[in-house]
Amino acid sequence: MPTMNIIEAVRDALRTEMRRDPRVVVLGEDVGKFGGVFRATSGLYDEFGADRVIDTPLAEAGIIGTAIGMALYGLRPVPEIQFGDFIFPAFDQIVNELAKFRYRSGGQYPCPVVIRTPVGGGIRGGHYHSQSPEALFIHTPGLKVVAPSNPYDAKGLLLACLRQSDPVLFMEPKRIYRASRGEVPEDDYTLELGKAAIVREGTHCTLLAYSGMVSIAEETAKKAEAAGISVEVIDLRTLLPFDIDTIIASVKKTGRCVVLHEAPRTCGFGAELIASIQERAMEYLEAPILRVTGFDTPFPYTLEHEYMPNADRTLGTIRKTLEW
Repeated sequence: MPTMNIIEAVRDALRTEMRRDPRVVVLGEDVGKFGGVFRATSGLYDEFGADRVIDTPLAEAGIIGTAIGMALYGLRPVPEIQFGDFIFPAFDQIVNELAKFRYRSGGQYPCPVVIRTPVGGGIRGGHYHSQSPEALFIHTPGLKVVAPSNPYDAKGLLLACLRQSDPVLFMEPKRIYRASRGEVPEDDYTLELGKAAIVREGTHCTLLAYSGMVSIAEETAKKAEAAGISVEVIDLRTLLPFDIDTIIASVKKTGRCVVLHEAPRTCGFGAELIASIQERAMEYLEAPILRVTGFDTPFPYTLEHEYMPNADRTLGTIRKTLEW
């Protein structure tokens, strides 16, 4: 079984589906001959040509608007937004058009668009290349939001997204694009959307994470183990819909929970997770559910590593729940 990084796994998924389904087209800024700014689409232009791997102008609203039109006429477009921060010019097209077509047409016109975009910090990109905007889209009915954390999941989840008929925002953690490596089957496979993964079992505290923060959660669990603390790590994988059953089962077992995400704290996805847990498992909690997040500031350039959650900060928060 070959070893891949996340970029290679994404490219393999795109190539697999483009070979299987001639309706799949890729479009975006520099995705063609250049192969994308992170090289996720490298080689696809040579294999599939300019009709299926389309370089677009630097116009995000136009990219998504074009993809919506393609989908309504029977294609299955995969637009790339070069950085998650650049998705905001297309916000209206995504939340007011793409997410609502199936509903407004009474189910007659599904809109199978899978938007790929790299998110998060850790590459010294500053405040215009480091944001984590997932909560804005999770708040939008009609979308699915997927956030893989490793190469195996990236391929399996992307293939699953490409084979269903709802619009998806597929958010890729660029900090670990090449740092995360693992075995990825060359064969065709999919992973169920809306199903979390228990990365590490534990008994003292549940630690929920997704995307680039899963590696921080795993590092935290290892440090906790050395201190005699057993942490159960859950990778959400899919943020909308999210796997509340797996989360509740874990919290009932451990009695404590910490939510870890890179996005700012206020109205971040962690708040929804906490509310959902407390609505269903309040009587099982031994302590308040705590959050480890980014700060409520623009993403800093020189203080990037102070902003981003790390294992020490996360372990300190876990200790607070245990001391309650």
